[in-house]
Amino acid sequence: MSQFNASLFQGSSTRFIGQRLIVFCLAILFAIGTFHGARAEGRDVFTVKGIAVDVTDKDAATAKIKAITEAQVKAFHILLQRIASPEAASRLKGLSARDIGRMMSSLSVEEERTGPNRYIGRLTIRFSPRKVRALLRNKGVGYITERAPRILIIPVWQGPDGPVLWADNPWLEAWRNLHAEDALVPVIIPAGDDTDQQTLSAQDALAGDAGRLQALKLRYDTEGVLVAVAGPKGENAVRAVMTGPSPVGTIAFDKTYIAPEGGIAEAARMAAQRFHEVMTYKWKKKVMAKRAARARAQATATRLKVIVPFNSLREWQAIRARLASTPGVASVDVSALSGTHAEVTVTSSLSAAQLQDALRASRLSLRNSGGRWYLQAY
Repeated sequence: MSQFNASLFQGSSTRFIGQRLIVFCLAILFAIGTFHGARAEGRDVFTVKGIAVDVTDKDAATAKIKAITEAQVKAFHILLQRIASPEAASRLKGLSARDIGRMMSSLSVEEERTGPNRYIGRLTIRFSPRKVRALLRNKGVGYITERAPRILIIPVWQGPDGPVLWADNPWLEAWRNLHAEDALVPVIIPAGDDTDQQTLSAQDALAGDAGRLQALKLRYDTEGVLVAVAGPKGENAVRAVMTGPSPVGTIAFDKTYIAPEGGIAEAARMAAQRFHEVMTYKWKKKVMAKRAARARAQATATRLKVIVPFNSLREWQAIRARLASTPGVASVDVSALSGTHAEVTVTSSLSAAQLQDALRASRLSLRNSGGRWYLQAY
């Protein structure tokens, strides 16, 4: 296997009894041990973490206020890049700090230091979904807030002394510093605690040990596990590789990133950020394709106004249940209901003739009489 081979493993497929045993035993271990990978409550795409600020002013208090304003603006534009297209996001670059601040719903301090006239911190900003959506609609900016399934990334570093995973790994740190747990494509990075280290080694990851990778997937409650491999190319460049299927589409990354400044650490950061940007682009494209397909289906849908005679309320409820459960029937909207009949609008992805055939399988007769549609059970 090439030193830059990488694979994405999903599902619960394990070929050998030994692998199944590993998954079973480790799953029990995780259930009774400390679980670092639990899905955090309240996380969503409108939360932006890890906003770094460093501001000086006449005193520390004033510097902090100024830093919060700066963080709000930074966070808002990160949010725009996350849920909107770059072109759409650029249209809102001139939005004032005051207007952005009105959309903030909460702020929390991850870390901070203060001096006589300086404030250094890292903040988490959460925006009001309702207010952000309203702004984007008013500005005519399209956006996507549907999140991709969570993906656990295992960053293996191919150093001069061999592959490493949990210690002295600039590639691992680069992914952690993305703070992408709340992104449109949520990326989860393992904690690297004793349990992780006992479960998976760098060699296991490179070998594609499905049982051990599956165990980490279960531990961190993700729908995919991606092994990402990187290594140095000189003093200021990193070659990074990820390949395989994923919840956001097929992944095929193999590129070298050169950092003008900052050396290997900066090159690794550039690579991780770019990989995540491409994954996000793929997810947006996938969601937009689904939206387009739904729009096409709605545009070609059959809508029939139908009269449904019945002898009792019980009979009507039975007819309605059979109608709604018929394959091809998208919705049944009742516009009028009396003691003898109902007037409904049936929306279907089928043509009228196809719908008649489908309803026969549900023992329902749909017929046109005098230009009006009638539905009866038999």
